[in-house]
Amino acid sequence: MLDTLRRIVQEVNGARSLDAALATMVRRIRKAMRTDVCSIYLFDRERDRLVLMDTIGLRTQAVGIVTLRLGEGLVGLVGQREEPLNLEDAPGHPQFRYFAETGEERFSSFLGVPIIHQRRMLGVLVVQQQEKRRFDEGDEAFLVTMAAQLAGVLAHALVSGTLNRPAEPDGQAMFSGVAASPGMAIGEIVVVAPPADLDSVPDLIPTDPDAEVVRLHAALAHVREDIRKAGARLASRISTQELALFDVYQQMLGDAALGNEVEKRIREGQWAPGALADVVRRHTQYLERVDDGYLRERAMDIRDLGRRVLAHLQESNELTPSTYPANTILVGDEISAATLGELPRGRLAALVSIRGSSNSHVAILARAMGIPTVLGMVDLPLPRINGAKAILDGHRGRLFVRPEPQLAKRYERLIKEERALAEVLEHEQHLPSETSDGHRMPLMVNTGLAVDMVAQLKPRVSGVGLYRTEVPFMMNERFPSEQEQTRLYHEQLSSFAPLPVVMRTLDIGGDKDLPYFPINEANPFLGWRGIRVTLDHPEVLMVQMRAMLMASRELDNLRILLPMITSVDEVDTALRLLARAREELAEDGIEVASPKVGVMIEVPATLYQLSALAERVDFFSVGSNDLTQYLLAVDRNNARVASLYDACHPAVLNALARLAEESQRLGVPASVCGELAGDPSGALLLMGMGFEALSMNAPSLPRVRAAIRRVSIGDARSLVAETLSLPTTAVVRAHLRQRMTDWQIGHLLPPQD
Repeated sequence: MLDTLRRIVQEVNGARSLDAALATMVRRIRKAMRTDVCSIYLFDRERDRLVLMDTIGLRTQAVGIVTLRLGEGLVGLVGQREEPLNLEDAPGHPQFRYFAETGEERFSSFLGVPIIHQRRMLGVLVVQQQEKRRFDEGDEAFLVTMAAQLAGVLAHALVSGTLNRPAEPDGQAMFSGVAASPGMAIGEIVVVAPPADLDSVPDLIPTDPDAEVVRLHAALAHVREDIRKAGARLASRISTQELALFDVYQQMLGDAALGNEVEKRIREGQWAPGALADVVRRHTQYLERVDDGYLRERAMDIRDLGRRVLAHLQESNELTPSTYPANTILVGDEISAATLGELPRGRLAALVSIRGSSNSHVAILARAMGIPTVLGMVDLPLPRINGAKAILDGHRGRLFVRPEPQLAKRYERLIKEERALAEVLEHEQHLPSETSDGHRMPLMVNTGLAVDMVAQLKPRVSGVGLYRTEVPFMMNERFPSEQEQTRLYHEQLSSFAPLPVVMRTLDIGGDKDLPYFPINEANPFLGWRGIRVTLDHPEVLMVQMRAMLMASRELDNLRILLPMITSVDEVDTALRLLARAREELAEDGIEVASPKVGVMIEVPATLYQLSALAERVDFFSVGSNDLTQYLLAVDRNNARVASLYDACHPAVLNALARLAEESQRLGVPASVCGELAGDPSGALLLMGMGFEALSMNAPSLPRVRAAIRRVSIGDARSLVAETLSLPTTAVVRAHLRQRMTDWQIGHLLPPQD
């Protein structure tokens, strides 16, 4: 059954329209289960009814005509209850309803299962049998599994337009991902395809089909020559039978095979790379479905040859800066920092990536540059959105493709309001971060990139609350030397002197990888990351600590922060290594003052070890992003559960309040350097709890400063008392917005949904 299920899903994935996909489903499922009928009903939310969309076994005239309310008939009952219904005598059930259009009075047995995607009922999948038949557990399990597998495909089809309804071409589509950098943008989508990736080639209409055909044949000739040379090199090392495979490749690349088919597709209105991708996809999908193992293996050969031809086609079709539109929304499977650097700054409006995380290099870069960014948009049909007008909402992690005029006007107004607000707040940046009743709340900045403008930032902040030392490591092709690190750290320390600079030791693992030091784990966030890596590699940590100490000579503004601490033992070991680094420098005649050392409070275990930690370190720095993630058991980079990740969850806020209270009792300064600190309402809560400093990305500073200057410390403390008793995240968010509105600073929050 597993092979059958896999083939059905592959065939549905290859369908080019919703009608074709539904027809495939009903035909293949009926055959697999040996039933008389298979039907699919889809839920139309606008009409609030289940609609018969396709069937094999019932009268086809009923398709699109028969509709049911939830709870009406057996199909409506399945949709309402959202659970399977298995009946041997369906007409005898009190909920049975007869539709003359279908002719289903002839069928006795009924098995219906709901099609559900991310808690949303999309439709009902039904099989029926003429004679009485009690579908067994295996039948029911297969249909439930089939519905679960098809739910994602169907959701993608209905929402994205990948499988468009014929009556609704080019309509508005919305996609959701992980919000990585706030802001909003309206522009034109430019899809960047990774080299030789057949699945990411966009559809484009060629301006000169003849030129595309010439390009195609030139690429085919190049690959044929490459194959010939490869065969010649291996001729003396492989058998004649194996060598014959290279002749097969040559035949596949000939005009009578791939060449003619791709050329025909170009003449139909597709550019050469897109035509090649279409033809290769069609052949491989067919071969992967056949029962013959040898032929299934040939699918891999065709895909490999297709990639080789595509690589040659792409060599002559590189995008140049002049080809990017004025407001480019750059979209790709995985956008690298190098790709970002190739695009003129003035033309880039927003970023969208199918892969990547909120801690990836490109996400850090986007936040520092103030570019709205959404990552993890897994359902995005890249080939079908290139060149489309779109709206990106970086506050909520949404992309609207081909937006309706009313929605576009709303976002145009919101963007205009955001820009006007930014201009107003810019005039306050030289003013102190102080409440209306004189309470000083130091604001610090998170840095780690060359784009962070020190000269502009220094007068506006109280120091650097988090310098991400891993960023220079991520930009390198090897571990930076001690001299290179010393130069980088000295540049940062001297630029902000005499203000304090908190430097976090190398924090890799989880979603932060080094290309030359890969960490592949099944569960990376609970694995080898942060201090665990550097304590296992003391040679790396010692070099970094010596570089930090050397860089801080005569400046005395270095603070060292240890990430991902879970036990006191880790702190003791790190402190011993730091002492050894100072001793080694002293032996070389270099005396360096001992810097203050702190730990990141991001693993829940540290919340219960604060007294022991306070005896060893000088300050606490709360990483609210990871603390939220670990407290709620939510991977914030997983788009499927991203909606569950919220630092305003009552459990997180209560943990933070207790932490602030305990830190004050222990006499250890505590600050927050996560995204909650950069949220105006979150910043007021943290200030009211008693945290002594807030650190954030530079673009967040103006709004947070404005919020602090318009509220008294008494009001902030009252807000904390009110909020900690609230039961749910939604109620907390609503209360915060209401209080911000009462204080006439609601405009500092992201616009309401």
